[in-house]
Amino acid sequence: MRDITAKLRKLMATGFRFVHPRDHCGHVVAVTGVRTHNGVVDVIQIYGEQDADAARMSATEPDILSPRSVVWRTSGTALDVLDAVLALPDPDRRTATAPVADARGCWVSTRPGRSTWLTASA
Repeated sequence: MRDITAKLRKLMATGFRFVHPRDHCGHVVAVTGVRTHNGVVDVIQIYGEQDADAARMSATEPDILSPRSVVWRTSGTALDVLDAVLALPDPDRRTATAPVADARGCWVSTRPGRSTWLTASA
């Protein structure tokens, strides 16, 4: 478990913000990390040690937890997905083939009927 904790701390150091979405009974359903930067949104969702997924999408994507289109996606164990996200290169604004959106953050559902605004990283 220490490896997972250390990797989550590394993600936080790179600008990820975390929320813990809950079901209607108040039980945590995932550990969800979001980072908005350089025109993209990176999302990681950890459901358990053996079940996690992550995706990178345009910052213009209206629903980051159920995106219509992604640039990159992976799933697997929490450690494998964390490693994959940590290895992702940062997108470069100067070489983008399309205009880069300057998103200031995004809304993430935290429980039925409630959302939290996660501010973009620097």
